[in-house]
Amino acid sequence: MSRGKRNVSFYLLMLVVFGSLMYFIAKKGESHQVKEEITSVYDAPANLNEGFDVFIQLILDHIASPFGILLLQIIVILLCCRLFGWVFMKIGQPTVVGEIIAGIVLGPSILGHWLPEISGFLFPMESLDNISLLSQFGLILFMFAIGMELDLTEVRKKLKETILISHTSTVVPFFLGMLTAYFVYDNYADKNIPFLSFALFIGIAMSITAFPVLARIIQEKGLTKTHLGSISLASAANGDITAWCLLAVVIAIAQAGTMLSAVYNIIFSVLYLLAMFLMVRPFMRMIGQVYHNKEVIGKGLIAFIFITLLSSAYVTEILGLHALFGAFMAGVVMPENIKFRKIMAEKVEDVSLSLFLPLFFASTGLHTQIGLLNTPQLWGLCLIFTLVAIAGKFGGATLSARIVGENWKNSLYIGALMNTRGLMELIVLTIGYEMGILSPTIFVMLVIMTLVTTFMTAPLISFIKFCFRTRDKIIIQKRMAQQEGVFKVLLSFGRASNGQVMLDVAHQMFSRGQNKLEVTALHLTIGSDVNPLLTDNFEEISFGPILSGAKKLNMPINTRYEVSTNAGQDICTIVNEEGYHFLLVGAGITWSNLPDDIAANQYRESAQGRYLKRIKADSWFFPGDLLRDKTRWFIEHTNAPVGVFVNRDFVKATDIILIIDSEKDLFLLPYVKTLLRSTYGFVSILYRCKETTQEQDPIDQALSDFTDTEGSSTVLMEKDFTNELFQRFNFMLISYETWNDVSENRKEELQNMPSTLILNKK
Repeated sequence: MSRGKRNVSFYLLMLVVFGSLMYFIAKKGESHQVKEEITSVYDAPANLNEGFDVFIQLILDHIASPFGILLLQIIVILLCCRLFGWVFMKIGQPTVVGEIIAGIVLGPSILGHWLPEISGFLFPMESLDNISLLSQFGLILFMFAIGMELDLTEVRKKLKETILISHTSTVVPFFLGMLTAYFVYDNYADKNIPFLSFALFIGIAMSITAFPVLARIIQEKGLTKTHLGSISLASAANGDITAWCLLAVVIAIAQAGTMLSAVYNIIFSVLYLLAMFLMVRPFMRMIGQVYHNKEVIGKGLIAFIFITLLSSAYVTEILGLHALFGAFMAGVVMPENIKFRKIMAEKVEDVSLSLFLPLFFASTGLHTQIGLLNTPQLWGLCLIFTLVAIAGKFGGATLSARIVGENWKNSLYIGALMNTRGLMELIVLTIGYEMGILSPTIFVMLVIMTLVTTFMTAPLISFIKFCFRTRDKIIIQKRMAQQEGVFKVLLSFGRASNGQVMLDVAHQMFSRGQNKLEVTALHLTIGSDVNPLLTDNFEEISFGPILSGAKKLNMPINTRYEVSTNAGQDICTIVNEEGYHFLLVGAGITWSNLPDDIAANQYRESAQGRYLKRIKADSWFFPGDLLRDKTRWFIEHTNAPVGVFVNRDFVKATDIILIIDSEKDLFLLPYVKTLLRSTYGFVSILYRCKETTQEQDPIDQALSDFTDTEGSSTVLMEKDFTNELFQRFNFMLISYETWNDVSENRKEELQNMPSTLILNKK
């Protein structure tokens, strides 16, 4: 008997023996029970129909159970937040705006108003405390991550440059907020709340900047490593530290009732801060030097970090400063070792951003009743709050930036960026609402102000750019004039390994041209919520192979890394606005011969053929820019020629096949000349003529002249593709127009093609 049959026999015997013994035990046990004392919610079913009714009733009971409702709430909230976040990302807005809107839609303003029965089932009043507690814990994790994103070393370096900008953009709106509170207090505030507490909270609400949203906008605009980006980030970081310290004082005063009563809270808060910076931070710095990679960071250390986080949050909570301030400070004092912070951010951010923060947005939305603004006067007051917030933050940041020496364009950019409030503002408002300082009506007004000031950031930046377009165009033209005699190639790659191969292609295609070659390697990370702590790591990994290849070729190369929500559009913008002469991109996975890519193609074709015939599957079923080819978009929207490279184990173009289909394809000949000078290879020209006509005479003449001047070239006798033909070559040049024809009609033969460069003429 084989081992397989023996295993099956033993398995069946084990089931029979132990199943029989368990049945025997169950029957024996039933004889000991007292039947009169056995009760059940449901009567024992007499048949299968009654059993099915009991089954359905059990399902309904489980759906309506507190835990079942909580799980359903989380699912609905996550789906709604992701949907709205995606929609707003597509229109150029931060995803946080869409997620805030999603929370409001799920609240009484939309869902509760239009579908009260569904709202009552999904969000019964007794379940809201569960969502609130989970969201508060998520905010603790989020504020810890925000604290880690702040680089105190960079803040100190740029303190002299940014202190005026950051503090002016905090103090001015704070003052305007308190002034507004003075006129609002009598008619719209709860008289049981001291004026000082109300005014301080309005002031702090006006002066907050959403550092994480600002950082991601700067990433998406490609400003991270620019002077403008670094000044804006440092100003926001400095301002956030100041604002959160002010918030802690404001909360202490609000809870104590008066400034005099809050003296002890403030004294012990100062002692807490001294302990964090003089005791905890040096200890954490030592830990960061020892534990700086995933191999040595174990569960014990992770547990210690979380205990430190929760202890800090607990101390500030009992001191009256709120737990979120403690979580923020715990992140600030984490080891400055960037590798350590990256590892911790990866562990904390995914859960806090993806799971807990949507719960916070929903919790905020459930408290936001836009219907409370039911008179023109209330909407007018909401407009006043919004205008005061914009005037204080945008105006204060812009003027202070101009005073410190920035030009008007940069000053306006800084003002627009610092005016972003986003999630940080919602956190402040929620604290004020839960403490009873902000009435429901004022809370709604300030939530709307938050949405407006966050939503306006991207359009305002675009408007500023539009206003200065003539000046920027002149600067670009001057720069291009200074670079005459330089052939600029933008090499855009996704996978790190492809970057090095594409650099070899660019070097062989253009290094022996008439002009000096200048290559810029571009890599984009797709997304709107990429942690700035992780981008350096992404950049290092992505550019490692291509920089190594450039060193071997003794070839200077520029690298450029950006975060993008629309890769195709951003690449075209870079090519057009910065005067590149050629764009080289990869062909995606469609024609790749790598096993994983072949499998992905087969799955895509199978899925689309079976289930997705009537819709464009690539638009949602697959990870967009990572799988979908962008060839047509690049060709239609760039002002420069485009080369699309299909990698088939490319090393060197020594045996080249050139495809000529019509007179339009003759523009490929100069490319071949340059390639031959670089590789010392041999080119064979496949002229796909179907019949001999007079129109072909110019083509025949051009090919004859080419072969006469280029000794290492010949015209093939074959007139079309064959599987055997491609085996003789390691590189193919073909025009985009011809490629469209052969890829549709000769797809089977192209499966054996060599590495290919598809070129488009401009």
